[in-house]
Amino acid sequence: MTLQPEFSKWQGLGNDYIIVAVRDLAFEMTPARAAALCDRHWGIGADGILLWGGTEAAGFTLEIFNPDGSTAEMCGNGIRLLARCLVDHGFATEPTLAVNTGAGLIAPTVAPDGLVRVKMGVARLGGSGVVGYDGVRAESEAAGQKLEACGGEFEFTFVDMGNPHCVIETADLSAIDLEIVGPAIENHQLFPNRVNVEFMKVMGPSDVSMRVWERGVGETSACGTGACAVAVAAYRTRGVKSPMTVSLPGGELQVEVDPKLNVVMTGPAAEVYSGTLSEEFINRLKEL
Repeated sequence: MTLQPEFSKWQGLGNDYIIVAVRDLAFEMTPARAAALCDRHWGIGADGILLWGGTEAAGFTLEIFNPDGSTAEMCGNGIRLLARCLVDHGFATEPTLAVNTGAGLIAPTVAPDGLVRVKMGVARLGGSGVVGYDGVRAESEAAGQKLEACGGEFEFTFVDMGNPHCVIETADLSAIDLEIVGPAIENHQLFPNRVNVEFMKVMGPSDVSMRVWERGVGETSACGTGACAVAVAAYRTRGVKSPMTVSLPGGELQVEVDPKLNVVMTGPAAEVYSGTLSEEFINRLKEL
């Protein structure tokens, strides 16, 4: 026997999410239930949950849950996936949507070829997401700052894309032990709300490659806000030209950055499958 809620599983460059409407839930979403749903052995399996509400007329809402049960303000891949899901499934009739997120109002546009173009807003270098060793918040640009982790020193640029990012340039992406360095920097004392960690390598005048350790998730094949943060750091500190191609393990995103640090991201979104949760699994979730 199967019951609601219906859900869709979507991926963008291999970064996968469960998409479900608030009205379809047979239970309240909690950190423990989100973690159970994202578990790849006992649940559906995903890099996160996109819980949406609202309507096209009133505006959509998006809440993002990570696999560890924590929440995120914004997700670049997630907003692309949600936009195409809402358009493809008839919840939105216009290609451009208004989605209220923890990082503010985001307006993705679904193109006829299925690519999704997202105006990500204005990036900031610095702000309350990074704190100096003396406890003073870095309200000015936080570029070329240094931190110590795992017995080494890293020079980083802090980029606020509505969620926090620590971008570090490296000469060899493959040499980075992200399973060790990632969590150490994510939970570093400099970052009061933890941080997403990106290692980048400039490949050409308009090309950057990267790896990402996502806050509350781990290493993923792609991260939309991470790609935008890398593009901003490369544009501001290394003079990489916009528009640029950002290459991730899962594929490429196109990112535009202007002199005022307005950011636009374009990339794919694809449905994997849709389904329903079993009564047995829903009852297990309700016990958590």
